[in-house]
Amino acid sequence: MGQFEMSKTKTISLTVGAFIAGAMISLHIPALAEKSAPSGLPIEELRTFAEVYSAIKQGYVEPVDDKKMIANAISGMLSNLDPHSTYLDADAFKDLQVGTQGEFGGLGIEVGMEDGLVKVISPIEDTPAYRAGVKTGDLIYKIDDTPVKGLTLSEAVKKMRGKPKTPIKLAILRKGETKPIEVTLVREVIKVQSVKSKLVEPGYGWVRITQFQENSIAELGKHLGKLYQDGNLNGLVLDLRNDPGGLLNSAIGVSAAFLPPDVKVVSTNGRSEDAKQEFLARPSDYLRSNGSKDDPLRSLPVDVKKVPMVVLVNAGSASASEIVAGALQDHKRAIVVGTQTFGKGSVQSVLPLPGNAAIKLTTSRYFTPSGRSIQAKGITPDIIVEETANGSASPRVREADLERHLANGDKDSSKETPKTEVKPQAKPGAKPGKDEADEEMPARLEYAGKGDYQFQQAMNLLKGLQIMQNKSR
Repeated sequence: MGQFEMSKTKTISLTVGAFIAGAMISLHIPALAEKSAPSGLPIEELRTFAEVYSAIKQGYVEPVDDKKMIANAISGMLSNLDPHSTYLDADAFKDLQVGTQGEFGGLGIEVGMEDGLVKVISPIEDTPAYRAGVKTGDLIYKIDDTPVKGLTLSEAVKKMRGKPKTPIKLAILRKGETKPIEVTLVREVIKVQSVKSKLVEPGYGWVRITQFQENSIAELGKHLGKLYQDGNLNGLVLDLRNDPGGLLNSAIGVSAAFLPPDVKVVSTNGRSEDAKQEFLARPSDYLRSNGSKDDPLRSLPVDVKKVPMVVLVNAGSASASEIVAGALQDHKRAIVVGTQTFGKGSVQSVLPLPGNAAIKLTTSRYFTPSGRSIQAKGITPDIIVEETANGSASPRVREADLERHLANGDKDSSKETPKTEVKPQAKPGAKPGKDEADEEMPARLEYAGKGDYQFQQAMNLLKGLQIMQNKSR
């Protein structure tokens, strides 16, 4: 694919983000060097494994293929570690490589596993799942006629994949609904537009990143150039809500667009020396995955580095999104507004196996420039603003809700600077017991529109900052 430095003895990439039906998102940075053969193998336990293997081969009611048994054993070892370590068969490994280019076949949902069911972390904009009304927090318990219980996450995702234009039926359990929900979707080639933008009013721009892909840095440069074509801005909103993550080098590049050169963006720390790395706001770090020498950020307007900024986040902002939000927050380059982020702060290394398969193994945690671990906690906004004037309308599914999630790993993680909160006000005349948030939140939010409460609060903040800036001159 060009983006993967494939080797039978070296890890080829790091991943952030959960499974996506039809693909996975990866970080293209080699992490593990060739290791010598492990010592001190547990002989007794391996003997037990061999006895169980032999018993299945000789006595199971039906013949079992050796290849399938070994794959199942590998899958079991990985799936019981944490929600993000997994076995990738040839199809899943191919999807991982293709998915980073922003085009893949599937439904367009980012998923995890909970209580043996597939849990929707976030539907991706402009996809079959998004249009069908699949929501964050939904539990998928049946795919067509196959119960999800008993399947691994990889197997469930494989069943949701398929040829474009083929139908698939999902049976869903949703919080607040007394009956299961059934939706029929039609698979399609998912083409995700990584960056969107608009001039919301004279002097104020909005840039949204839906996923961090191979082309995100270049696309960001183009969109910022268009926003600045008529002159400098008074304020800019960087919208990372419901962005499940993506490529690490893209997260570094997006951060670098707004930060001074060579400041720290993120660091990783794990057991091996190869897992201990620092990444700075410099071309050599954010262009490293494709070897390109052409820096798409070179021609950005100078004002981009100092324009007043608000970063919008929510519980669907994960991984690479949290890297950007954390970096801009730590360097006091932007004010983070919204709700607590997802908390996906672990790094997965992808190790190719014979037969075009691979394993995805959690090898380290990542940390913000000030040393904060995001794992199972997330980024706390500087100003907490719920989804609507009456509160949050969506279930808050986060990393800490997933089974076997990795601990935060930061002894000082409980020490958090108190944040400002914009408290929702009760709607005059509201009926007791009525869920006012559901009344206020539209079925599908138009980002940066009149009904986008969080965005409107961000704009009010930017205008207030501009007024204060003008008075100080």
